Amino acid sequence: MKLKTFRIGGVHPEENKLTHEVAAVVAELPKQAIFPLSQHIGAPAKPVVAKGDKVKVGTMIAEAGGFVSAPIFSSVSGTVFKIDDAIDATGYRKPSIIIKVEGDEWEPTIDRSDKLERMEDHPELTPEEIVERIKKAGVTGMGGAGFPTFIKLCPPPTAKAECVIINAVECEPYITADYRLMMEHADEILVGLDLLMKAVKVEKGYIGIEDNKPAAIALFEEKTANKPNIEIVPLAKKYPQGGEKQLVDAVIRRQVPAPPAIPVNVGAVVQNVGTAFAVYEAVMKNKPLFERYTTVTGKQLAHPGNFLVRMGTPMSQLIDFCGGLPEGDNKILAGGPMMGKALTSTEVPICKGTNSVTILTDDDARRKEPQPCIRCAKCVSACPMGLEPYLLATCSSMHQWERVEAEDIVSCIECGSCQFTCPAHRPLLDNIRLGKTTVMGIIRSRNAKK
Repeated sequence: MKLKTFRIGGVHPEENKLTHEVAAVVAELPKQAIFPLSQHIGAPAKPVVAKGDKVKVGTMIAEAGGFVSAPIFSSVSGTVFKIDDAIDATGYRKPSIIIKVEGDEWEPTIDRSDKLERMEDHPELTPEEIVERIKKAGVTGMGGAGFPTFIKLCPPPTAKAECVIINAVECEPYITADYRLMMEHADEILVGLDLLMKAVKVEKGYIGIEDNKPAAIALFEEKTANKPNIEIVPLAKKYPQGGEKQLVDAVIRRQVPAPPAIPVNVGAVVQNVGTAFAVYEAVMKNKPLFERYTTVTGKQLAHPGNFLVRMGTPMSQLIDFCGGLPEGDNKILAGGPMMGKALTSTEVPICKGTNSVTILTDDDARRKEPQPCIRCAKCVSACPMGLEPYLLATCSSMHQWERVEAEDIVSCIECGSCQFTCPAHRPLLDNIRLGKTTVMGIIRSRNAKK
């Protein structure tokens, strides 16, 4: 069998899937939970509680702050301690709701039973009702980007969805949260896919899984054997295959044009496997998004593992459960080593997009001294978007914003393939991120004046 993959660029970092076969455990409740109001792309949520208010598990504590936004729900029961700034994964202090945990009392409207709810048992679920339940539950993309899910299910009039693609790739090194979710909740994920397909009114669904997960491929092929409208697509190992545009190319052989084009412009709606599970729970169990599967991993960590963790739980609590920080210098990432963000504190809370806490020791994390560019063009070959990273990085470092905009810097997906492959150890991604952020700000200002 010939494995599919995307056609432009890509690299092969060491996998280091240390927790592949470690079953997920339910993380202990925190003593205090912290809920940043910005856990998604778009406008921050707006608090609907005040200091001293009592909340339960599943109580809405912040409503959507605009059309591109999502509500936030308490993952714990207790008392609102304060609404204040707290450090999140960006390293900045952001407005947050802090709750003192008291017991574990759930909202009675949440179905906590293990009974699998199937589509045929719920004829009342129209496409509009499915989208509304997803919107009300605060479901966002669980792969890291955090885009509100309901918006993806309402494509613009100029685009027509033809299929739903579930991203079960998990190509980033170290992370195994999605794999454990697939192995432990395959039936719920498939119902979630059915719901997503009905929501966007398509008949065809795909699940893309890299071939380093043979057990997951076999499990999903077995469970979809009698579902001709759902195809399991085994993919060759290559990073960043989990990028939306790369996955669309790999699965249905269509290239998504440069921004503002999105996958639905070529007929595909892409959702992470964790999002499919959250959709099932939101629609079938009336359960808002307040917990997720997260990997805590690192080569020197005593007991790396996978956790079902309530959002708002400080990362320090999970690290302590895994044996605590290793001795010596450590670099702690929210996410994996390719796209994760370095943390300034272990008190940062688990949020909707936190798929991993990765701890790199000094040897793995320390950067080598940058050398002059040797014009080898390896970064160009590695770029999955067909860009010229050496040029974008150099022009960004020289603040040539018009030039980098003309060179399509906004198409960069910040995967780090260029920096990973550079033999001169140049900080390509660092400079490109600076340029991309600046250019996107310039574009927004320009559009605001029109």
